[in-house]
Amino acid sequence: MKDEPLDLDIDQLLRESAAAAAEFDAAENSQQDLQDRQALRRVAGLSTEMQDISDSEYRQLRLEKVVLVGVWTEGTAIDADNSLKELAALAETAGSEVMDGLIQRRDKPDSSTFIGSGKVEELRKTVLATGADTVVCDGELSPAQLRTLEQKVKVKVIDRTALILDIFAQHAKSREGKAQVELAQMSYLLPRLRGWGDSLSRQAGGIGGRGPGETKIETDRRRINDKMAKLRREIKEMKTARDTMRQERRRNNIPSVAIAGYTNAGKSSLMNRLTNAGVLVENALFATLDPTVRKSTTSDGRIFTLSDTVGFVRHLPHQLVEAFKSTLEEVSQSDLIVHVVDGSHPDPREQIRAVREVINEIGGGDIPEIIAINKADIALPEVLMQLLREEPNSFAFSARTGFGLETLLKAVESSLPKPRIEITATIPFNRGELVSAIHERGEIISETYSELGTIIHAYVDGTIARKLEELG
Repeated sequence: MKDEPLDLDIDQLLRESAAAAAEFDAAENSQQDLQDRQALRRVAGLSTEMQDISDSEYRQLRLEKVVLVGVWTEGTAIDADNSLKELAALAETAGSEVMDGLIQRRDKPDSSTFIGSGKVEELRKTVLATGADTVVCDGELSPAQLRTLEQKVKVKVIDRTALILDIFAQHAKSREGKAQVELAQMSYLLPRLRGWGDSLSRQAGGIGGRGPGETKIETDRRRINDKMAKLRREIKEMKTARDTMRQERRRNNIPSVAIAGYTNAGKSSLMNRLTNAGVLVENALFATLDPTVRKSTTSDGRIFTLSDTVGFVRHLPHQLVEAFKSTLEEVSQSDLIVHVVDGSHPDPREQIRAVREVINEIGGGDIPEIIAINKADIALPEVLMQLLREEPNSFAFSARTGFGLETLLKAVESSLPKPRIEITATIPFNRGELVSAIHERGEIISETYSELGTIIHAYVDGTIARKLEELG
């Protein structure tokens, strides 16, 4: 018997099969959609497997990898190299790992990309080859330069100013220091506000936000301006307390000595050596931000104050100088500046120039200055000798070994302002506080004793002279 051909409609079978498959897929998708709504779904490949590692390895794991780029416009190649080395030290202080450093020789920075459009592609290749996630530029970028460079190299771009502000933010400990750093950061941020797409260009929505009104970027600017005004008021209030203490010292004619200098030159080490102040000493840039004032005594018994101040650096951001003015007044209103220089630095003269530039900017250019060349134990002898010849009133010392400290202290004592009113008085024994005040604030020529009291020949200030006149 022959097989009868099956009378099947192939198209109909295919349609029925497709319909069944679609129904099955819809049911499966509905079930998957329900599961997705009920639980967070883990995206594969985004998890970092954490194993048993030490703290140092964990810190290393979190280090931000950076590529440095500078523009060499003036000076020698050594100057350009030293500037980039300093930028590398700043980057490491901020907690990053320097992968590479590039310098572009130009007459002036490119107005669009800082280093020029032709070099941006080379920078991009370096970023890809090193696996860096940040580019740090050795200069202050305009908002347009920052935006263009980020678009072309496809990673985060920051400039020298932002880097220094970040270090200050990490190291600020006191309430005044934190407020000063926040004010400086907002001054830097205000002209650089930008949005993602048009998120900062739309008007605020919702009830009360319709119609003409502020755009979001305008709102953000207004909030930052309000916050800056509040910070300025707070800093002004804290400045009042500092001024009161300073006026009290002035009223008692207590001379003040400010220890100033380049960051990491050894200012805090010198302060600790002279006064046992216990100030933080660390081989890092800007380790000390908050000023410390301590009392000290000369060999003949006169009292003076020593102030340890924030370190300076070349191209110190003007936002910081403005925000830290109340702190820097310890320098600008002192009677003597001990300018500490790192004698072992590759270019100590540039350090001296940069510090004097800031001192002049804050109004301390006319204050007597002693150049204290630190790290004499590791500095090159020929560099030390040349600095001592070039700089009048300069002294070499080592805060680590104590070499030269006694000579430096004698130079400080001899440079302090001396009281100018000469007196010869017999002070009764029951007025011992006057004798003590002359010892602390005057300059004694001779001191003898009689039946009537203490006979003192000395130079004193006007306040003590008036009190002696009242004795009759």
